[in-house]
Amino acid sequence: MTNSNNNDGGRFTGHGDEWRDANLSPEDARVATSWVEQKIDRRSMLTNKDRVEDVRDIMWQLEKDGEIVVHRIHDEHEPVIVKTLYGWDKKIPTNQLWHHKSCGQCGNIPGYPASLLWLMNQMDIRYLDETDQTSCTAWNYHGSGIGNLESLAAVFLRNFHQAYVSAKAEGLPEGYYYPLVHCGTSFGNYKEVRGYLLQSAELRDRVKKILAKLDRLVDGKLLIPEEIVHYSEWVHVMRGEIANRQTIDCSHIRSTIHPACHVYKMVPQDAIYDDNILGGNRVAVSTGIMEALGTQVIDYSTWYDCCGFGFRHIISEREFTRSFAIDRKISVAIDEAQSDVMIGHDTGCITTLDKNQWIGKADGKDVDLPVLADCQFAALACGAHPYKIVQSHWHASSTETLMEKMGIDWQAKKAEFENYLKEVEAGKQENLYDPRRMFTSGPGFKRIEKQP
Repeated sequence: MTNSNNNDGGRFTGHGDEWRDANLSPEDARVATSWVEQKIDRRSMLTNKDRVEDVRDIMWQLEKDGEIVVHRIHDEHEPVIVKTLYGWDKKIPTNQLWHHKSCGQCGNIPGYPASLLWLMNQMDIRYLDETDQTSCTAWNYHGSGIGNLESLAAVFLRNFHQAYVSAKAEGLPEGYYYPLVHCGTSFGNYKEVRGYLLQSAELRDRVKKILAKLDRLVDGKLLIPEEIVHYSEWVHVMRGEIANRQTIDCSHIRSTIHPACHVYKMVPQDAIYDDNILGGNRVAVSTGIMEALGTQVIDYSTWYDCCGFGFRHIISEREFTRSFAIDRKISVAIDEAQSDVMIGHDTGCITTLDKNQWIGKADGKDVDLPVLADCQFAALACGAHPYKIVQSHWHASSTETLMEKMGIDWQAKKAEFENYLKEVEAGKQENLYDPRRMFTSGPGFKRIEKQP
C-alpha cells in the first residue's frame, strides 16, 4: 500500500491512506486468508480469559455505592437463564418487553420487525412498541468516525430510560417493560458503551450532565440496564415455544447461518453458547431456532467472515462490500452447502447479503440465494403470510423457490396480498398492534385502559 494523501485528482475513500493492490500471487493470497478457513471454535476464542472481566460486577458495586440505578430483570419478565462464552449466566427476559426498533430494518426490511411482533402476538407476549425512541447513532460512529463516545452514551442511556418509564402512560410502574434491542449494531454498540460507562467515572460525570438536562435521570442517578438483550436471544430461548406453533415441515430445507460481527464478536464474552448446539463451538442464536424448526443447518468454510458491510466499506468502498458478500459468503454457501436459505440476525448483514446479489449479474456472477432473518423464517414456518407479515417482496434475492420448497403457494399468497393492498387503499386498515399504544406522551397521545 502506498500513501496518496494528496490532491492529484485521485479519489478519497475516508480510510486515510489510499488502498493499493498488494499484487499477491494466488498462492500468497490463499495463505493470507487461510486462517479464516480454519476451525475457529469456542476454544480458540477463550484466549486471555483471565484478562476479561464481567462488567456486571462493577455495576453491582456502583449501585451499592449509590452512583447508579440498575434496571433489573424481575420474575414478572419471565427470564430464562443462558450461558455465555465463558460459562457466565445471562438473563433473557421473555415477557413485558419494550421494542427498541432498528432504523435499517424499518427502512429496508420491514418484514423483519413485523415477523417478530407477529410471533409475539401468537404467544400473547406483553410488549410496548412506541414511537418515543431514537436511532442508536452507532452507524455514524463506526461508518464516519465523526461521532464520539459521549454522544453514544447519552443516546444509549436516553433510550433505555424511556423504556424504564414508558409504562407510566398505562398506569403501570417504572421498570414494567424491559428493552429488547432489534439491531445487532445497536446491541454491540450498547454493550461496548455500557462497559465504558461502568469503568469511567469521568464519562459518567459528563453524560450525567447531559441526561440531567433531558430529565432522564432516576433519583438523580444514571440508569444502567442489568442486561442488554438482542431479539435473537429472545428467539433463541423461545425456540421451543415457536416450534410448537410450527405448521410447515422444514426438514428438507438446507440452511446456512451468517453470525453477525456486532452480535458475537463485539464484547464476545456476552454472546450465548450452548453445548447442545454445534458442540458449543459457535454462537447459539439463529442456529438454535433453525435446528428447533427441523432444518438441516449446513456448515461452510467462510462462516466466520464478515458479510462485507463493515460500515466504512459500504460507504467508501462499496464494490469491496459487494464482491465480498458475493464471493466470500453467498457463492460459498451455494457451492459448498447447496444452501436453500441463508439466515442472519442483524440489520446490516441481511441488507448486504440480500440486496447486493443483483449487482453481481453485471459482472457475470449470477447468484441467487434467499436471505432472511431468523424471525422471518420462523414466522414463515409458523404460517405467517409471506407478503403481509414476512414482506418477502422487499427482498432483492428471490424467495419464491424457498417458498415452493416449503410447500407455500406463493402465487396464491401474492394474489391475496394484492387484494389486501386494495382494501388498505380503500381505508380498511389492519394492524398487528394497537396504534393508540404507539404514543406514550406528546401530540397524539391518548390514555387507554390498562392492559390486562
